[in-house]
Parts: sequence; structure tokens; C-alpha cells
Amino acid sequence: MTGYAQASAGSPRGTLSLELRSVNARFLDVQFRIADDLRALEPVLREQITARIARGKVDCRVALAEGEGVTPRLNEEALRRLRAVAEAARRAFPDAAPPSLAEVLRWPGVLATETDADALRSAAAALCRRALDELSATRTREGAKLAAGIVERVREMRAQVEKVMPLVPEAIAAYQQKITERLREAIGNADDERIRTEIALFASKADVAEELDRLRAHLSEVERVLGAGGAVGKRLDFLAQELNREANTLASKAASAAVSDCALELKLLVEQIREQVQNLE
Repeated sequence: MTGYAQASAGSPRGTLSLELRSVNARFLDVQFRIADDLRALEPVLREQITARIARGKVDCRVALAEGEGVTPRLNEEALRRLRAVAEAARRAFPDAAPPSLAEVLRWPGVLATETDADALRSAAAALCRRALDELSATRTREGAKLAAGIVERVREMRAQVEKVMPLVPEAIAAYQQKITERLREAIGNADDERIRTEIALFASKADVAEELDRLRAHLSEVERVLGAGGAVGKRLDFLAQELNREANTLASKAASAAVSDCALELKLLVEQIREQVQNLE
């Protein structure tokens, strides 16, 4: 489901800001946009996000506004690596100008800050919990709207199932009469036993009582899953596939135009449910 949350708070190094955006996705995909000097925060943030969110593409952005009392220092190891890279580049391009002081200071990792790493992680974890609470609330509100839409379509499907049931015996009887006349024309003076056998074979293939019963059961399960709450997306995705399977079978067995129309309407409603289910966690 889609959602957005933002939170900020003080930290040992200044003001820490965290932003979460989520969009629809079939599985969970968490992406981070964090400065290199804050990359150590990613594991604790990932752990919290995956514990609270089961589905969707989540984009996590973390930024830090350094406090006035924080004095950066030169990272000797980063300077050594930068010097080695610069010397190798100078050998490859002897006419190139050396990097300026400003360019050296902007090189990732050259400026480091003496901070308590544990305190910074603790501040980031608390900030992530706040943002996740806000994001979850947003996604819950959206989920409630989507669930209401699915329930409405389930009601429409039940109405179609109830509409089909009285049509089936009438459609079979009409088709039996038609097939009897065609058999008599095609095979002339065939005996009644042969005709009854052919009709019985057709009736067994055209009987959709089992499909209608399964449709009812699947619809009840959709309502139960939605009522139970929690992470329902994957379960509903499976149920939508089963509903589609039964609607297809009903359409293939349709013995009249009226039954066929109901089956097609059921397939349309199932497709609408499947589209909504993709947005649910």
C-alpha cells in the first residue's frame, strides 16, 4: 500500500531526519538513501522496517544536519586512500590539475565526526519507530478503504451466484430438449436409451452445482480473512486466483446465454478484486 511518513529529532551529531515512502508491490523491497558516513545505521533501520511491513516497495531516506557544537576531523585513512587514487590518476593523466582543497574535503569519508555510535543508532531507531507508526496509520486508513471496496464486490458476486442457481436447471432442460431433437434428426430412429445416455453425459458436464458451492465458500473465506485483519494480501491473492478459476469453469459449462452472462460478470468482479488485493499488505 502507499504511504508517507517523516520524522526528525536531535542526535549526538545534530538533527537527524528520516523519511519513509511506500508504494504497491507484490513483495517487500526496502531501499535506503543514506550518506556514506551514516551507512552503519542501515542494519537497525532495516530490521525495524521488515518487522513492521510485510509487503510493498519502501524507500527510506536519512539525512543529518550537523550541530554547531560538532567539530569534524580529518580521516587519515580516507586521506591515504584518496592520495593513492590521485597519484594513480596523475600517472594516467600527467597534465591533469591536482584536486583542490574543497574537492578533497568533499570526498566521501574525508571528514569524520567523533560521536558515540551507539547513541546515534539509538536515536535513529527511536526516530524510525515514530515514522513507522505514522506510516502504518496511513496504510491502515488506505487498507480500510480498499477492504470496503472488496467487500462490496464480494456482495455483487454473491448476487450473481444466487442469480445463476435458478437458471441452471432451466438452461439444462432447454438444452436437453434441443439435443434430443438434434439427435433424432442426426441418427434417425435411434432408441431412447441411446438418447438418454447422450443427455446424461451432457448433463454431467453442464452441472455447475459444485462450482457454485466453491464460489460461495471462497467468497465466505474472503470475508473471513478481511474481518480477521492483519497481513491479508497474499492470502487474498490466492483466493482471487481460485475465484477466477471457478468463474472460468462456470463460463465454459454455461448451457445458456443468461448463465454465460453471469459468469462473465463474475470474472469482471474477480479481476477488480485482484487489482485491489495487489494494494493490500
